[in-house]
Amino acid sequence: MNRKICVVTGSRAEYGLFYPILIKIKESRMLDLQLITSSSHHSSEFGSTYKLIEEDGFIIDKKIDNLYLSDSSLSIAKSAAKALLLLSESFEELKPDLVLLLGDRYETLAAASSAMLMNIAIAHIHGGEITEGAVDEQIRHSITKMSYLHFCSTETYRLRVIQMGEDPIRVFNSGAPGIDNIVNLSLLTKSQLEDKLMWKMTPNCALFTYHPVTLEDTNIEADLANIFEVLATFNFNIIFTYANADLGGRIINKCIEKFCKLNPKKYKVVKSLGQVKYLSAMKHVDLLIGNSSSGIIEAASFKKAVVNIGNRQKGRLKGQNVIDCNIVSLSKSIELALSNNFKDKINNIDNIYGAGRTADFIVEKLIKSPISVIKKFRDQA
Repeated sequence: MNRKICVVTGSRAEYGLFYPILIKIKESRMLDLQLITSSSHHSSEFGSTYKLIEEDGFIIDKKIDNLYLSDSSLSIAKSAAKALLLLSESFEELKPDLVLLLGDRYETLAAASSAMLMNIAIAHIHGGEITEGAVDEQIRHSITKMSYLHFCSTETYRLRVIQMGEDPIRVFNSGAPGIDNIVNLSLLTKSQLEDKLMWKMTPNCALFTYHPVTLEDTNIEADLANIFEVLATFNFNIIFTYANADLGGRIINKCIEKFCKLNPKKYKVVKSLGQVKYLSAMKHVDLLIGNSSSGIIEAASFKKAVVNIGNRQKGRLKGQNVIDCNIVSLSKSIELALSNNFKDKINNIDNIYGAGRTADFIVEKLIKSPISVIKKFRDQA
């Protein structure tokens, strides 16, 4: 009998990273794919991205509508609680052999908590990483301790998961699945992307993705006003994407919409680009600006400069293409990223997060690895 693998996704970015793995599970003769969507996938405000999943040819077994209309801390907690309730009912009906989770979002924590309490084995992707500026840090490590199998994106992260008491036999350095999309997907040409966006790119162009720094008590609107003031001084076009449905995410999205209306020819905002358009944009722009993990993990495969603002990604391993800065040093950092010297410096870098064979590795382990809900804490020698 095939092993039933239940994948739970709650955001467009997470689904994009899952995509190559979902394809391989679907193609496998040894595994049966179960798919549950939740949170922002079912919000028109965030692009109703469950429709994109269905357009990609996947059958969604359960659609969990758990997202509250506010992104206050209370609403986030209630969204997680509702997700836990509805996911428990879904797991009871689907009866998966293993729940496969990725990353560090609150609905992912709800899925892990539900599966753990129902004695369902868990496999986790992207454990062992550090992001000191976001609550994702605590969520990620919590999911690690609930999980039986671990697929880490670098050897450093693998060793960190082992340091947390996990048996090395169950902890793998798989690389990051997002790199698979870069290798395997047919990306758009610049003119095709412009047609899809109904917007023209300038010779120099940037991609801006900014998410809340959930562990910092900052004025998001004031920070963005200062960031936008800097961006306005540069003579290049910018593609903006929406923030996730996190604490403060809606504030960011409203500020982006307001700023882009000032000059629609120069600034383009898209709620959800999807993987093909997002990676195509990454390929054709000159630099990435913001604080997204995609700048840290995927951008190096395109040899693209990344200006990483603030502490959201603090602690994550970064390639030579990443320039860390604060808002005060943002202007100089953008100038450095666009300089010929910096472009020459990063032209031959390798991506520390892998070469694009992660999905095959993970699916092989999902087929062959023993799974259990029983594990012992392994003390360090």
